[in-house]
Amino acid sequence: MSTNVTSADTSVHPPRPYQSYTYAYPHKTAYRELASESRPAPRLADLWAGESRQALSLYLHIPFCEVRCGFCNLFTRIGAPDGLTGRYLDALQRQAAAVREALGDARPPRFANAAFGGGTPTFLEAAELERLCDIAEREMGVDLRAVPLSVEASPSTATADRLAVLAERGATRLSLGVQSFVEEEARAAVRPQHRSDVEAALTRIREAAVPVLNIDLIYGIDGQTAASWRYSLDAALAWRPEEIYLYPLYIRPLTGLGRHTDPQAADRDWDGQRLRRYREGRDHLLSHGYEQVSMRMFRRSDAPPQGPDDYACQTDGMIGLGCGARSYTSRLHYSFDYAVSMREIRGIIDDYTTTEDFSHALHGRWVDEDEARRRHLLQSLLQAEGLPVAEYRLRFASDPYEDFPVELDLLAARGWLDSDRADRLRLSAEGLAHSDAIGPDFFSPAVRDAMAAYETK
Repeated sequence: MSTNVTSADTSVHPPRPYQSYTYAYPHKTAYRELASESRPAPRLADLWAGESRQALSLYLHIPFCEVRCGFCNLFTRIGAPDGLTGRYLDALQRQAAAVREALGDARPPRFANAAFGGGTPTFLEAAELERLCDIAEREMGVDLRAVPLSVEASPSTATADRLAVLAERGATRLSLGVQSFVEEEARAAVRPQHRSDVEAALTRIREAAVPVLNIDLIYGIDGQTAASWRYSLDAALAWRPEEIYLYPLYIRPLTGLGRHTDPQAADRDWDGQRLRRYREGRDHLLSHGYEQVSMRMFRRSDAPPQGPDDYACQTDGMIGLGCGARSYTSRLHYSFDYAVSMREIRGIIDDYTTTEDFSHALHGRWVDEDEARRRHLLQSLLQAEGLPVAEYRLRFASDPYEDFPVELDLLAARGWLDSDRADRLRLSAEGLAHSDAIGPDFFSPAVRDAMAAYETK
C-alpha cells in the first residue's frame, strides 16, 4: 500500500539545512478551529473513549517568563500582573478536573512521564510550584515521585526555594536555558544575563541533587566564533551535565530578532557557519563521553535513564494542561489557539483564565492513517537510533519504503541514510546534521498547505 504524495525536492543537491525544527507533527500552524456550522467542537470524553491509557505523557504549560529572548517564538508572556499566576493556576485546576472527568474512572490513566514546560515554570514562586504539583497529583492522579519529571528553568528563576520544592516533589530532570556562557553573545540573542548568575544557578541545581541536569546552548549567534563556541561548550562540560542540547539559532517572524531582521533572508554563509558550529559541537561532545540521541540532544554515556521502556512517543497519547499545551490522541491533536505576538498571547491567556468549561477540544488537527504514518516515521527517523522497519510494518501493515519511496530514495542519494542496517531506517551522521531539512520533506501536502495559509499573529 502506498500513501506517498510528496512535494519534496527531487534534486540530489542538498536543500538549505535549516528549514523547520520538527519536534511535533503536524505543527500547530496546521491546527484550525474545530467547531463549525455543521459540526460542534468534539467532547473530550468522546475523544478519549477508545484510547489506550497505559503509557500517557502529562505536560503542564506555564506561559510566563521574566524576559523574552530575541529568538523565542514560544507561547509565553513577559511577567504577570498581580494575581495572574494565581488565576492561571485556578484555570489549570479547572481544566485538569474536566480532563480527569472526561477520562472516567472505569479505565484510570497510567502516566509514563510528566513535564512542566513553558515559558518558564520556575517563574512561579515556591508555593505556586507546590500547587502545580498538587494539581498533577490530586486532579490527574499521577505520582510525580514514581515517574520521570522534567522541568524547564532559567538561571534567574532557579532559586534555592523553588529547586527544593521540585526536588522534594520528584523532579528527575532540570533543563536550564543558558544558550551561551559568553555575555556578549547572550546580549546579541536578546538574552541579557551575567556569567556569574548562570554559574550560581548551576551550583544551586547541583546542590538540589536533581538526578539529571540539561544545559541548552545555541549556535549561530551573531559574533559567535569557533573559539567562543568552544568556550561555551567547555564551560558547560565543566558541570558534567547529564544532557546537553545544541540548538541552531532561528530568526522567526514576530520575535525580538525577527523585528529587526528579515526571517526569510538567511543566506548560505550563515547556513555554512551554523553547520560548522554544529559539527564542532557534536565532535567535541562525542570526544567527552557523550552519545548523540538526535541532532540536538546529547546524553552522557553514564547518565541515568529517563523514561520507562514501554513508552513510545509515536503511539502513546499526551494530555496537555495549560493554554499553550498540546494534547494527542490517535485521531486528533488539539490545543488552545496559538500566537507569537505579545498582544495576542496576553489575550489568549486572559481568555483561558476566565474559562469555566474545559470539556471540549477547541483547536486542532485530525490525524488520518497517512498522517499517522508520517508522524511515526518522523519521530523515529529523526532520532539517532532510527526506525525499526519491523515495528512500522507491524503497526501499519505496510512498508516505509513503499509508503515513502521518493523521500527515502532522495535521502539515500544524498548519502543521508545509513546503509549498514537493512532492518532499521537510520540517518547517517550527515543526515542527522540535516534533520531540519529532512523533516519538512515528509510533511503531507495538506499540512504544507495549512501551514502556508496560517497567518502569524
